[in-house]
Formats: sequence, structure tokens, C-alpha cells
Amino acid sequence: MAGNTTGKIFRLTSFGESHGPVIGGVVDGCPPGLPLDTALIQQELDRRRPGLSRLASSRQEEDKVELLSGVFEGMTLGSPIAFIIRNTDSRPGDYEQLRDVYRPSHADYTYQVKYGIRDHRGGGRSSARETAVRVAGGSIARVLLNVQHIEVIACTSGIGKLSVDPRNLILRREEIESNALRCPDPFVAAEMEAYLDTIRKEGDSTGSEVFCLIRNLPAGLGEPVFDKFGADLAKAMLSINACNGFDIGSGFRGISMKGSEHNDPFIPTVEGGSGRQDSNISTSSNHAGGVLGGITSGQDVYFRCSFKPVPSISKEQQTSDRLGKPVTLKISGRHDSCIAPRAVAVVEAMACLVTADHLLRQRTIR
Repeated sequence: MAGNTTGKIFRLTSFGESHGPVIGGVVDGCPPGLPLDTALIQQELDRRRPGLSRLASSRQEEDKVELLSGVFEGMTLGSPIAFIIRNTDSRPGDYEQLRDVYRPSHADYTYQVKYGIRDHRGGGRSSARETAVRVAGGSIARVLLNVQHIEVIACTSGIGKLSVDPRNLILRREEIESNALRCPDPFVAAEMEAYLDTIRKEGDSTGSEVFCLIRNLPAGLGEPVFDKFGADLAKAMLSINACNGFDIGSGFRGISMKGSEHNDPFIPTVEGGSGRQDSNISTSSNHAGGVLGGITSGQDVYFRCSFKPVPSISKEQQTSDRLGKPVTLKISGRHDSCIAPRAVAVVEAMACLVTADHLLRQRTIR
């Protein structure tokens, strides 16, 4: 199986299955001499892990990270950083009825067709359980970004038909973390929570959206053809389980705008300090979302990710087994009714990984 590594210089390789003994990863390319405290990684994992809210999956995983290599006396060594997270609350028996049944809108069928074998316990390798590895790897990347004063912050911007536009708000993590849905507007968060209560009682699920902002990025990251900064962000986000949409800057909203409305005029600014003549240039608007021609402009990068409704629902559904026999399925087990609140940490992690990788790539050419 290929495709378990992301990044070119700062790389994360992920391994493990949902109901195996452990999941884990290896971060390679991390510079030496960075302060890395296990508590920092754990803090990010705690934001993603299940069981912390009545609105999330009731699976009780501690998600305690164990560093195996690459760190000595609290500092990175420059060697590969290996870590594991033990699966302590797996219940494979919950999935026995699914051994030969294809769940609607899951990867069961495609995985079986591709590999000829699959782990039916929670989806195995294709389970969202794997995203804990991304969060751990992303928290290591965040340490590098912190040194550069680059901030990555995400929030829930939509659940069902309820939404908020974070572009009109000053995003602060403490405010986002003040409610279980991680919505930056407490009034909209209350409406979302009431809606999710109704959805859960119906045995159903709903789609959602996550907004992400990258602040204090330098200009010049990314390449103009295949390795565009925005394109790498898109690939990273669309690799997250259930993410089925991505747009950067004005995105699809730009369809309704004229060029004269959408263009971001360049203006002089008194800020700068890099010593380069072009460091005193900014833009009066940011419809581009901080990326021009695949290269960061020095403005804030912002983007949105849409997540499909969670396909594991307790309502009866019609499907088929491996022999093509019709099956009436009612999925049991522990599942989220909405992905966004826990996906916030995953989106941030993937944005950190992409940004850290591009920072290190830029060092090789300048």
C-alpha cells in the first residue's frame, strides 16, 4: 500500500489500523534544536480525541502519545521522530455484522476491490482513527512554525444550514475552544448544538464546514506550477476522511464577482523589515486568500473545507453484501453525528505540515 507519506522535506509517514494495537507515525526532516515537549503534542491530541463531548463519538481513547526516537532532553535531534498512540478502547465485536456487508458511502467496497482483503473493524486503515497520527505530526510541525511566529487557527464555520463567516471575526483560540462545537460565534454555536441534538435523536448525521486561517506567513512559499502552496493545501485537506470540498480565498464565491471587484490592488505599507524593496508592498483586499500564482503573497492565507454527513448512522439503510445480496443495515457502535468539531484539530495539523514543509523547501533555494 502506497500513499502513507506526506511532504517532501518535512515528512510524516502514518501507520496503523482503527482496531489494531497501535497507530503511529514517523516525522522525518524536522530540524534539530527545536523544543519539543510531549505535553504540547498531547494538548493537540486532546482536541481531536473522542469522548470529550456528548455531541461526539463515545469511544473513550486516551490518545496518549509515546515518543520513541528523535528527541533528547526536550529538544529535537534532527533524526526521525517516531511515536505511537495505543488503541485502548477498541471494540471489534461491534463490527462483526459488517464482515461481509458494504456500508453505504464508506470505503468498504472500494478497499475490497483494490486490495482483495480488508479489515472490517471500523474501516481499518481507512478509518478516521488514523487522523490522530496527523494531529500528532502536525503538532511537531507547529513547533517549527511557532519559531517563525506563524499561527494556524481553524474553527467550525458551518453545520447543516447554519453558518458563520469567520472572515468578519477576529479569531482567537480561547474563544473557539469555549464551546464544544468550536464555533467562533457563541450564539450560532447554541443553534448548532440544538440542531445536532435533533439530528442525533433521529439517528441521523449532517454535513459541516471548517474554516482555517494561517497568519504571519512570509511571501514566497510555493511554486508556480505543480507544487503550488494552495494546491498542496488542497491535497492535504482532501486527504482527510470525509472531506469532499476545498476552496481558498473567495473560492466558489468568486464566481459571482466581477474582475474589478475581485482583484486585490497592491499598496505600499510602512511595515516590512526584510531589507528587500518588495517587502513594503501589501494589498488593500485579500480575495486571493494569500496565494498568487501558487506562491504566498505575505497576506493571511484562508480556506474552507467541507465535510460530508457522517455515513455511519443508526437509521435503517439498504445496501448489499459481498455476494450482491440485499441487506437491511442498522449500524451500531460509537459514531459522530457531525465531523467538524473534531476535524478542526485535523485541519490545523495538515495546514501546519504543509506550511512547515514549504518553509524548509524555501530554505533550499534562498
